[in-house]
Amino acid sequence: MLKSPCIPLLTLMAFFLISCGGGSSGIGRASAQRVAIVVLENQDYGSVVGSSAMPFLNSLIQKGSLATQFFANLHPSIGNYFLMTTGQVVTTDDSFNGSFSGDNVTLSLDAAGKTWKVYAQSLPSTGYVGGDQYPFIQHHEPFGYFENVRDDPSQRNNIVPIGQLATDTNQNTLPDYSFIVPDNLHNGHDCPTGGLACPLADRLSTIDAWLQSNIGPLLAGSGFANNAVLVITFDESASDNTFGGGRIATVLAGGAVKSGFQSTTMYQFPSLLRFSLKVLGVTAYPGEASQAPDMDEFLK
Repeated sequence: MLKSPCIPLLTLMAFFLISCGGGSSGIGRASAQRVAIVVLENQDYGSVVGSSAMPFLNSLIQKGSLATQFFANLHPSIGNYFLMTTGQVVTTDDSFNGSFSGDNVTLSLDAAGKTWKVYAQSLPSTGYVGGDQYPFIQHHEPFGYFENVRDDPSQRNNIVPIGQLATDTNQNTLPDYSFIVPDNLHNGHDCPTGGLACPLADRLSTIDAWLQSNIGPLLAGSGFANNAVLVITFDESASDNTFGGGRIATVLAGGAVKSGFQSTTMYQFPSLLRFSLKVLGVTAYPGEASQAPDMDEFLK
């Protein structure tokens, strides 16, 4: 981008950005004590926003914020999970069984002295970094691919079953950064009884019930609600290829998030990675996150 040498013009532009809530500086906006990201599966924006099958999620839209122009980067799933945690696609093979040695969100968090956990439904055991154990799906939990996690037992122990989320919420021992993934029976990928043949409303209502049961208490807990950010998103759309992976619903809630706000700015997963670190005061952004547009406009 060309930069104008005209100081008065730059000053005027900065004034408009701050006044209108645009820009990427985040001047005057809050940070957060904690951030949590919930990733669901394979639903179009129009199927989710306003759906009568998802009253809980849509109530969060009313109370919190909605990114109306958030687009997944590609199909299939795995590249999007890597983008939101490494800033790189890494692979487009959902059957990938290798490891990743590059920069990632855990390294940025560790370097800044921040704590993290992955809460995964149907995870076979704490610290599990193996393959699929249905309905747990490995490529929906990208932390298990990171070599710095795989090679360190203390790091692996940050990957825990979903039941630990309620315990940590109740005991006020939540980490600074949480990555939360339901299994394939509850994330919208498969029917709640297994397989792929069921009405869409069955999948959506199952997602919503899971969110209400698992994320509702998290939002209500004193350790999260006061100064925290929750992001609920989908890994990709079901039938849309716009900007690679299609338009998806991305909802923000929590004490640090604006109420009743809807953004029309376009974002993709590198911005989510940048945002999830920046709100915690972390300034090392892996991969494409280093140049991605900020999402500061969602903060109070």
